[in-house]
Amino acid sequence: MKVRIGTRRSRLALAQAEEVAYHLALLGVEAELVPMITAGDRGTSASGRGGVKGLFVAEIVRALQEGEVDLAVHSAKDLPADDPDGVVIAAVPERADPFDVLVTRKDSLGPGGVVGTSSLRRQAQLRRTRPELAVKDLRGNVETRLSKLEAGEVDGLVLAAAGLARLGLSPPNATPFPLDEMVPAPGQGSLAVQARAEDAATNEIAARLDHARSRSAFEAERGVVRRLGGDCSLPLGAYAEERDGNVRLMAVVIRPDGSDLVWAQVEAKEPGLAAEEAAATLLAGGAAQILAEAGSGR
Repeated sequence: MKVRIGTRRSRLALAQAEEVAYHLALLGVEAELVPMITAGDRGTSASGRGGVKGLFVAEIVRALQEGEVDLAVHSAKDLPADDPDGVVIAAVPERADPFDVLVTRKDSLGPGGVVGTSSLRRQAQLRRTRPELAVKDLRGNVETRLSKLEAGEVDGLVLAAAGLARLGLSPPNATPFPLDEMVPAPGQGSLAVQARAEDAATNEIAARLDHARSRSAFEAERGVVRRLGGDCSLPLGAYAEERDGNVRLMAVVIRPDGSDLVWAQVEAKEPGLAAEEAAATLLAGGAAQILAEAGSGR
């Protein structure tokens, strides 16, 4: 059997799709990559469901729904909180490193150093935990941001460890953030493999790539986003892991200027319960107002 995999054209997206294709090949399944240019790649403004990052998945999902491809591969942190009509997440392969790293031009970053990131989540946590640093909005793909760092536009960058690894990049000055300083984006490090719900044969194949603990963590983290009514571009961090049969979940909502933080840390028997309990704690602490203000300011 041969399957067609829809993916963005970026180098990182292609690397992610190739990772899935490689594991399918080990199962004896041939895969063809079908690269696409999305609204997000064209610089279209965000509106409607899914927010900014939803722009990077909508057209690939449409191709899947209309049968132009059989599978779609996304960075899980780019997905809207709800599945589109007729589409399911057929697999969440084993998660890569979910954490963020600080990449600097020099060995150290002193007071007044400028750190570039376009993520509200990263900006807010930097302002709260590293107030001695200046934060600059910096956009572009990983390679573009690294080139801006090298050119001296900024003194440091916050990047996802998984993205660097998948691109085969090892910057000389890269320091992982501890979880208590930088909670990752929901789904960070994970891939989501989508299929049409009605396509039983493809779903059966893709399901063989599913990694139970990675799926559990993804569902818990995504569940928090869904229950808060936000999207993946807001200042919301979540990190879950399965241990001894339980799901442990930490989630934070941070005011963009870093002045206020609401957090929850829970343990439950299954992902949905963990997400529900964490979201309730966050909402009780005022998360809805922080997210609403952040959303209106974008």
